[in-house]
Amino acid sequence: MADTAPLTHPLLDDEALEALDEFLDSDRVDGEALDIFGAHGFLVALAIAPETVDSAVWIPVLFNGEPEFNDDAERDYILGTLETIRSSAVEAFEQGHLPELPFTLEFTADDEEALEETPIAIWCAGFMEGVFLNESSWFGTYEEHAAQLLLPFMALSGLFEEEDPDLAELIQSSQEASRLAQQLPELTLDLYLLYRTPPETKGPPPAKKSARGRRGNKR
Repeated sequence: MADTAPLTHPLLDDEALEALDEFLDSDRVDGEALDIFGAHGFLVALAIAPETVDSAVWIPVLFNGEPEFNDDAERDYILGTLETIRSSAVEAFEQGHLPELPFTLEFTADDEEALEETPIAIWCAGFMEGVFLNESSWFGTYEEHAAQLLLPFMALSGLFEEEDPDLAELIQSSQEASRLAQQLPELTLDLYLLYRTPPETKGPPPAKKSARGRRGNKR
């Protein structure tokens, strides 16, 4: 019998995603805050993280400070929506499903001139921001295997081009970038399982790349 591909799991309904997008794009949120794509990637990374990150730590990072909420009800709604993305990702991973990402996993030739401005790159930059919150836990026990799995996120994020030209070579064309992008959902599940059910044996992955770099900003 042929292997069945994992099911995809939406992390947020369209209405809530649109409301969150509108808020993150508003003047009441700092211009350096993560946008809807960056925030989505950031929260998926928090769902995978080997050690739980307290909301008091990640909320000011996502917003780059404190947003101007209209009232407590709006604050509860927005923060609850963000938490839903994270908890829905955990639920998906626990069921062996893949998170549904809020964009098409494909680049066009037109994207090659400004790769870092695409939703895929912004999502990956947000994901890496989640890794930065506790980098030692991500690379501590399974350093080499984690580095191998994170390589596409790092390459597509555009955060490491200056310090590591080899990463830029992985996405020299829209076809090569699309090939990496299409791996992202399965790689998130692989990373989650790495920290919960570590492999008994691992092949020789490439040497660890530093995961330090600039953060993804609001578009």
